[in-house]
Amino acid sequence: MKINYINKNKEIKMVDISKKKDAKRIASAFCSVKFQKSSFNQLMKEGSPKGEIFNLAKCSGILAAKKTDELIPLCHNINLSSIEINYKKNLKKHTIEIHSTVKTNSNTGVEMEALTACSIAALTIYDMCKAIDKSICIQDLKLLYKSGGRSGIFKNEKIF
Repeated sequence: MKINYINKNKEIKMVDISKKKDAKRIASAFCSVKFQKSSFNQLMKEGSPKGEIFNLAKCSGILAAKKTDELIPLCHNINLSSIEINYKKNLKKHTIEIHSTVKTNSNTGVEMEALTACSIAALTIYDMCKAIDKSICIQDLKLLYKSGGRSGIFKNEKIF
């Protein structure tokens, strides 16, 4: 298998996507933010001492997806058509589950943008809640789905 990120001198390089055709591309990612039971219950009853967490985390995740190429050196700067971030409160596991979906009509995929959106949204939740629980754990960051492009459809069947 040829690695496109390394040139003949074994130096890193950005992949040339100029000959690839635009296609509708979608990627979805997931991660969860786990709390201690007592702090999760406190958060659900009283909210964060720093204020409402979900809209702020959603906004930071959207901004992060848009700036992925500035954070990860070999990512391409692409126009994003849509970025969605949704949350689910898992009362049994004391977690906030984060799902992101990113769409584009471009010549490269949006997997890294979806993963970046989830991770930065999770870090924002951590920042907003660390006053009540410093042992918060961000876990299970993973790509759930991707479509478009040469490699076709990927569905993550792994369960953690």
